[in-house]
Amino acid sequence: MFVRRNPVALPLRRLIRFRAWFAFVALLGAAPGVLAAQPESAPRPKVLVIATGGTIAGVQDVPGTLGAYRAGTLTAEQILASVPQLAAVAQVETEQFSNVASPLISPDQWIALARRIDGVLRSRPDLAGVVVTHGTDRLEETAFFLYLTVRSEKPVVLVGAQRPATGISADGPINLLAAVRTAVAPQAVGKGVMVVMDDRIISAREVRKHYQRVGGFDGGDMGMLGVVARNGPEFFYAPARRRGPASEFDLAGVTALPDVDLVFAYPGSTGRTYQRAPAGVVVSVTGFTCAESATYQALVRTGVPVVAAFPSGENVSGNDPSDSSRARIHDECPGMDSTFVFRTPWLPMISVHHLTPQKVRILLMLALTRTRDPREIQRFFDTY
Repeated sequence: MFVRRNPVALPLRRLIRFRAWFAFVALLGAAPGVLAAQPESAPRPKVLVIATGGTIAGVQDVPGTLGAYRAGTLTAEQILASVPQLAAVAQVETEQFSNVASPLISPDQWIALARRIDGVLRSRPDLAGVVVTHGTDRLEETAFFLYLTVRSEKPVVLVGAQRPATGISADGPINLLAAVRTAVAPQAVGKGVMVVMDDRIISAREVRKHYQRVGGFDGGDMGMLGVVARNGPEFFYAPARRRGPASEFDLAGVTALPDVDLVFAYPGSTGRTYQRAPAGVVVSVTGFTCAESATYQALVRTGVPVVAAFPSGENVSGNDPSDSSRARIHDECPGMDSTFVFRTPWLPMISVHHLTPQKVRILLMLALTRTRDPREIQRFFDTY
């Protein structure tokens, strides 16, 4: 959805202009090569910045303090005005998709955003890539959805901030500059959707937010693709899982995503029960109680796929248990089928390969737009 430009108070405008001028003057005095402008004869690549809101567009009631702020207040044009260094890197166009805190981003907006990015990259061969400004609370989920559904080799980079635009030492401007530098880099082509935060280039498949401070994003054991250094992005790795043009998730006929619930397993839990069964369930779990196992076993028997995922994102195996494990489960949970938490021909348990529960939910939602066959769903989890 599109929103009208938000007016801001005159003191805020003056603050942004002052900071922009200060940064520009500092750039002029910087050492050669820090951010060298291209020769005037060399055309700068074009980038579209799509703004959705978040802290990067946040404004405080008292600018320049450590106080509270309102996310999603500045427009895309106002954000870019505070980073004049962008003019040396690219011709930047802006589009205001939304202007909200990221917890308000819905699956319907994921679909609309993916379609918009896909469409503009197909219709605009002059664009080098797209940068999406986004709130950090849900950034990793939007990024993974786009990773699975944007079917272009061109770079799509998500970026946010952990401090508001008017805060002390705001990180949004440097993050945005790094994101645009990444989006125009020829090496970024074919890397899938990426997140750039704190000069790190992270694959959208693996990116995680650990805490609400600068430096709070990382890629776990295998998601760090490179860094944004003095002379631009430096890539060291590339994702191997299916993505981009090879993705099977075409949103052309999708009007809404299937209802997939995300629940937690915990000591003493009896499992989640439903008056109306969802299309699927993801359980964030390190181990099932007997009651949880019985509850989810009954749900699977009705044809609802139940996927277990470790909170840390580690693999959940589907291998068959040993005879001794079966005997122990039988003793501890009388009357429960001991094969529930393992793969069986009639009661399949889908294996997850290094995805957090939030991302397992997204992949299951998309898988269910294609099939309800557990074996085919497993193939999606093995492939993506």
